[in-house]
Amino acid sequence: MTDLKLFRLDADGRDVELRGSTVTLEVELQRRVEAGMEAMLGIRFLASEYPTGPWHRGRIDSLGLDENGTPALIEFKKGSDSGVLSQAVSYLSWLDSAHHEFEALVRKVLGAEAAESIDWRRPRMVCIAASFSHHDRVAVQRLPERIDLVRYRVFEGGLMSLLLVDSSAGSPAAAASRRNRERDVAVSSAPTAPVTPPSAGAGLVPECLRDLYAELDDALTAWGEVEVATLRHYIAYRRLMNVASVIFRPKHEAILVYLRLDPDTVALEEGFTRDMRGIGHLGTGDLEVRLASVADLEKAGPLIQRAFEAA
Repeated sequence: MTDLKLFRLDADGRDVELRGSTVTLEVELQRRVEAGMEAMLGIRFLASEYPTGPWHRGRIDSLGLDENGTPALIEFKKGSDSGVLSQAVSYLSWLDSAHHEFEALVRKVLGAEAAESIDWRRPRMVCIAASFSHHDRVAVQRLPERIDLVRYRVFEGGLMSLLLVDSSAGSPAAAASRRNRERDVAVSSAPTAPVTPPSAGAGLVPECLRDLYAELDDALTAWGEVEVATLRHYIAYRRLMNVASVIFRPKHEAILVYLRLDPDTVALEEGFTRDMRGIGHLGTGDLEVRLASVADLEKAGPLIQRAFEAA
């Protein structure tokens, strides 16, 4: 789906379509998204109009760190721009040479723990514009970089929509954190072999939970375009933001699924669902669902559906 239609009920109970438009000034869009970046994109804001130096010759509209610890660059266009992808690649090239600079910024804004846990494998570029050409959507699938194409519209009443129209998952970089990079330097003289990216869940799924996880994976990927990202401690299922995070508990022969759902809208059941607001945990999502059997997964089906329908 590449178009989004909004309707409201009029006084006679009839649906009236709200006509979307674009912003007058690009900075209006930028400031609004920056103010609500974590809620809209799952990205914690770091800086605005960040200079890339004399070689790359630009200013990145916004810098951030997403909910999975991935560096994120955001570029805004009030209309459409045929050069948006070349600009995205240039800025990601700058980021590749500015790890220490970016880490220092994260440390200053978000603290040492966030800086130490940056995941450098798939830096993320988010391009937000009024529209993208067919050639943009074809080209983004051919690029090795991770790029999200997001279309915006503004509506009367202060409403705004963001729609993910295309996305490239990108190729993992050689290192995942500063510790990994330091380790790589220490062994740089050793022979290396080509690295192939692992399949989803490789190295995280215990043998005793593989069959149940296969069923869960089918349930989580049944909702159209869903990106599956295997991270250090959990597997994320995401669209524009994480919708579900999967963590394994082999000692208890259980899988924990954290869904982006408001626990206040769920009838919580002890031993099955739990409100995680204010409780530290790996992954993202406020509702924990514990799965120990296919029957649990079937019971969780409506919750999974609600999470993806709301995403």
